Amino acid sequence: MRVLLTGGSGFIAAHVLDYLLEHGHSVVTTVRSQEKAKKIKEAHPNVSKDKLDFALVEDIAKESAFDETVKSDPPFEAVVHTASPFHFNVTDIQKELLDPAYIGTVGILKSIKKSAPTVKRVVITSSFASIIDPFKGNWPEHTYSEADWNPMNQEQALKDAPSGYRASKTFAEKAAWDFVEKEKPNFSISTMCPPLVLGPIVHYLNSLDALNTSNQRIRDIMMGKAKDEIMPTGTYIWADVRDLALAHVKAMEVPEAANKRFFVTAGYFSNKEIAQIIAKNFPQYKDKLPTDKTPGGDYPEGGVYKYNNKRVQEVLGVKFRPLEESIVDTVKSLQAVGA
Repeated sequence: MRVLLTGGSGFIAAHVLDYLLEHGHSVVTTVRSQEKAKKIKEAHPNVSKDKLDFALVEDIAKESAFDETVKSDPPFEAVVHTASPFHFNVTDIQKELLDPAYIGTVGILKSIKKSAPTVKRVVITSSFASIIDPFKGNWPEHTYSEADWNPMNQEQALKDAPSGYRASKTFAEKAAWDFVEKEKPNFSISTMCPPLVLGPIVHYLNSLDALNTSNQRIRDIMMGKAKDEIMPTGTYIWADVRDLALAHVKAMEVPEAANKRFFVTAGYFSNKEIAQIIAKNFPQYKDKLPTDKTPGGDYPEGGVYKYNNKRVQEVLGVKFRPLEESIVDTVKSLQAVGA
């Protein structure tokens, strides 16, 4: 298939790109700068231009940002949209979180409908943030699945940056489903809803200072920031970035994935378990790591929500990696950039 991949230099997208190429697809990926394109190209030296090319999209939050990008010769048959802002150092929640996520998602769907009639499948990176009910706390009696939606409204979204982030994912995903329902385009959509995404970084795009938010906790534990007290885990479920990336590609390939949400999670984890895995596999960090007696980082006493991740396994055939494998591979990838 000929595929447009947005946000090609992102943590998830870099792994999606690997799977797309491995599965024999021909890919154009959007980047914000020529420098990023050069780095991605250099990392795939044996891939020809007809299998991997680039398009510059500097600002996904601009109306019609993707109008020209979705035009291609040969034409695109699928789009994997991973580009979206995720960081909490914002001053204007509406402008820096809500607008880019919403406009970026609806904008690309409009552009595809208008200018790329050959596209049959669009896969969108959403988040567990659009599933979780943030007002219910740990909610141990509840099982989250694709049927759940975050009930936040506009007013609640503007309260603080974490609320803004959660709302941005929720509003953007809802807008995508509304678009398909109202506009009846030629394509179907699938949305991916992962919780915390851990796993190896792609070294050619990353430095220790520019890690995705989820992997920062692994770096911090390695560097001794949890020695006296382990930071709270926050979200108690996770997915490995490679399993998530494969799920994106399979959702594009498998006919049964059309018009479905996918709650992509491997299961539970805690920061304490991360520290224990690092200690077990990397004795060189022993002096920086907490011991079994160090407080914090564990599961809540009353328990935590349950999850149903059957759809990803049954429809997409994705098998989830265990936590230990994911953490070990992540630590190795961080060592490769100087940890």
